Amino acid sequence: MKVLGINCSPRKGGNTELMIKEVFKTLEKNEVNTEFIQLGGKKVSGCIACLKCRKAADGKCHQENKLINLCISKMVRADAIVIGSPTYFSDLSTEAKALIDVAGYALRGAGNPLKRKIGAAVVAVRRTGAIHAFDSINHFFLINEMIIPGSSYWNIGIGKEKGEVLEDEEAMKTMKVLAENMIWLLKKIKK
Repeated sequence: MKVLGINCSPRKGGNTELMIKEVFKTLEKNEVNTEFIQLGGKKVSGCIACLKCRKAADGKCHQENKLINLCISKMVRADAIVIGSPTYFSDLSTEAKALIDVAGYALRGAGNPLKRKIGAAVVAVRRTGAIHAFDSINHFFLINEMIIPGSSYWNIGIGKEKGEVLEDEEAMKTMKVLAENMIWLLKKIKK
């Protein structure tokens, strides 16, 4: 079993990354393989509706979008995907939006290979707006016919400065329970 975590925060080592890695701790303790990709802060482009991915039906973006294409290929091979984003103006980071738009369009044109994979969103927030960002990522999972496990609360953590999310005890518990539910679901799906 393999879980891919994609950090769409441009702040490397920040609260979003810490939340993904908190999920990974429980997964790894239960012998689930994990892989982490830092997407945020890297050169990525959103969809420009060139339609080349749909014509080729190969599940790839045909712009200069190497890192998103890498994410897409790893998403297809993973059993579960965790996408993390900080909250910017009550929504996703631009990197998360680019990933969702490009991957969603390219993969749905290639036969929807994310169907029945597990998808989990984690969102860091300073104060408010995280539910909208959380919903945006979950809409990507749902349109791709993915399965979204629940947790003990919404997968949201509060913190402004790097590391502050670790002080949000409820968020850390939520990440652990999310991982436990992902493990349970992975085992059911793999049966």
